[in-house]
Amino acid sequence: MTGLLGVPLGARGSGRARYGRAMRLWAEGVLSPAQLEAYRVAAADDRRPPAEVLEDRRLPVPGDAAPSAEGLLRALLEEADRYLAGLPGPGVAEVRLGLARWRDGAVSLGDAAGNAVVAAHLAPALDVLAGQHPALAGSIAAAAPALNWITYDGYDPARIGADFAQGHAYCSLIGEEAHIPAQDYDFGLFLIAPHVLYRDHAHPAPELYAPLTGPHGWRFGPGRPLVVKPAHCPVWNPPLTPHLTKVGPVPFLCLFGWTQDAMAPAHVIPADDWPELERLRLG
Repeated sequence: MTGLLGVPLGARGSGRARYGRAMRLWAEGVLSPAQLEAYRVAAADDRRPPAEVLEDRRLPVPGDAAPSAEGLLRALLEEADRYLAGLPGPGVAEVRLGLARWRDGAVSLGDAAGNAVVAAHLAPALDVLAGQHPALAGSIAAAAPALNWITYDGYDPARIGADFAQGHAYCSLIGEEAHIPAQDYDFGLFLIAPHVLYRDHAHPAPELYAPLTGPHGWRFGPGRPLVVKPAHCPVWNPPLTPHLTKVGPVPFLCLFGWTQDAMAPAHVIPADDWPELERLRLG
């Protein structure tokens, strides 16, 4: 009876992972609100056993049976929707409508393959997110090992740039080729390594970016100025609107949503200042 919920002590992000699993057990009625709060306090130190906090507060220490992978995915979607509900701006309502329509569908979770970008950069991004949104960070950390992370190879590397081609990963949680099926809709997580330039591109799908880390640079057409935005400042790209992202010193982690034309491919828009932007360092 250690209260570790299947997550060993000490590994980076393990406190958040335990808290994410505890949140799901609380949602299922297994843990009390007071027990959940003890897991939140313990999550601040990856090496701190939750049993210490629980015992100090004279609360029962649960066993180590962890929620299912499906339960962790659904808990992540609940936290993501709760996060989006607090954001202003266009596109948020449309993405949340898609979530409400599709999120209760059947879940498909196979054996997830490892991804080098996720292994290197997800934990530092979650370290930053946990300072402001610990529940969302914990739910991502808990579900991440079961998710199908993809480094997209549909762009010509010579056009999109080798740094981006090798330095990003995404996971579709709900979509036509996702863990939960949907038609003409795509919602998930997107991760890019620090300082990488995601060159100018466009696609028919209207797109919401909800950045969970920052700052990062954005522009909306070749030759236009680069605008630096903080975390939690959503970006809405109408159909075929050119856009570029320059990642800052913190890995770029965001929620994304495509609300129609979700299977239509993107295309790169040439610009002559990419070398300068790739050398640029923000912050």
